[in-house]
Amino acid sequence: MTYKEKYDVIIVGGSYAGLSAAMALGRLLKSVLLLDSGLPCNRQTPYSHNFITQDGQTPAAISTKAKEQVLAYKTVSFYQGLALSGRQTPEGFEITTATQDVFSSKKLIFATGIKDKLPAIIGLSTCWGISVIHCPYCHGYEFQNKRTAILAHSDKALHLASLVKNLTPNITIATHGGTAFTQEQRIKLEQNNIAIIEEKVIGVEHDNGYVQSIVFQDHSKLAVEAVYAAVPFEQHCGIPFDLGCEQTESGHIKVDAFQKTTIEGVYACGDNTTLFRSIAAAVASGSMAGAMVVKELTDALF
Repeated sequence: MTYKEKYDVIIVGGSYAGLSAAMALGRLLKSVLLLDSGLPCNRQTPYSHNFITQDGQTPAAISTKAKEQVLAYKTVSFYQGLALSGRQTPEGFEITTATQDVFSSKKLIFATGIKDKLPAIIGLSTCWGISVIHCPYCHGYEFQNKRTAILAHSDKALHLASLVKNLTPNITIATHGGTAFTQEQRIKLEQNNIAIIEEKVIGVEHDNGYVQSIVFQDHSKLAVEAVYAAVPFEQHCGIPFDLGCEQTESGHIKVDAFQKTTIEGVYACGDNTTLFRSIAAAVASGSMAGAMVVKELTDALF
């Protein structure tokens, strides 16, 4: 593929949010370069849910079809590679890749997602996205009435428990040695027949990613078929912050209602901006970002 020296927009991140932004831009004939490293956070997830028309489809199938449709727009190009650094220029922005290719644009959109920081528990990473999951909306229906553990503590555990209670009566919270609950929280959990195990977790026994039991430090085991895990995260890409974009208290890129960051000309969309992680939400925010960048580019011409 032949690449241009300068684009209207560079989108860093070519998964659902980035592809959605690219479609909005491509349909208004803006020149777009999508840069993608090929490592979406849901790459182990066998099925995606809670996205109408695609419910139960594999994440790869959704993104593959989306990419085909987006690249049908003649002004959109795709580059497989890692964006390594970025800087502002008098004309806009410049992105350098890991292979030292340099691309320029008037505007930037970051759709770079986040990386989950899984605790060092044997077997957990193999099950992540399969039967160790983060979201009741995305995956909970498939584990209804199953023996379920919540790997979290304090407010996060209580929030997850309240949602998961809609799906199964068999819930145990494993705090992994985390912060104790308040007396009020313990009363709520007891009233809902939710047990608490405060022993540290050392392993997850599984069959090809499907959990069979949790193993604790005292070598006791809890037989479960699903685990909800509230784990910390880090941004997949640090370039927005190198450019001066502000973060929220939760560690997301700070954006306004139109996906605009605190740096003029820079937008962000998808999981890097919100606690609500789903394909549907990523697509929606990407479409908004693309439309708003079109408006900004158009306003500059009038």
